[in-house]
Amino acid sequence: MPLGTLEVVLVEAKGLKNTDFLSKIDPYVVFTVKTQEKKSNVAKGQGNEAEWNESFLFTVSEDVSELRLKIMDKDTFTADDFVGEATIPLEPLFAEGSLPPTMYNVVNKDRDYHGEIKIGLTFTPEPERSNFRSRDYAAEENYGGWKESSF
Repeated sequence: MPLGTLEVVLVEAKGLKNTDFLSKIDPYVVFTVKTQEKKSNVAKGQGNEAEWNESFLFTVSEDVSELRLKIMDKDTFTADDFVGEATIPLEPLFAEGSLPPTMYNVVNKDRDYHGEIKIGLTFTPEPERSNFRSRDYAAEENYGGWKESSF
């Protein structure tokens, strides 16, 4: 797996399942890449048609193969409600370098459709590291040969 930086652009969500009975949901998204976790702002009062336009950066290390996201509904007096989740495989991104904002299905724990979320992805590989350092070999530019001493 490549090493580098993953940029996730959270654009919007459409058709999210409403978990609140008396009001609109206040959705936010929790992104997870292995052990790294980032949380979006709450789209307060935007309901099931939310917009964020936020970016998040993750460090990609060995054996990272997917981006997981969980959409939650922020509640004031009770625990936040689970709206849905999505898993985005990163292999196509590693091959292409970037994927334009694309809609991904959001599903619940039973894999039932709960809306869509639009995410853009960019991967910037880490420069190849080499043990070769040119300054270590600078002295060798005086192509060998014998120098006569002035003494």
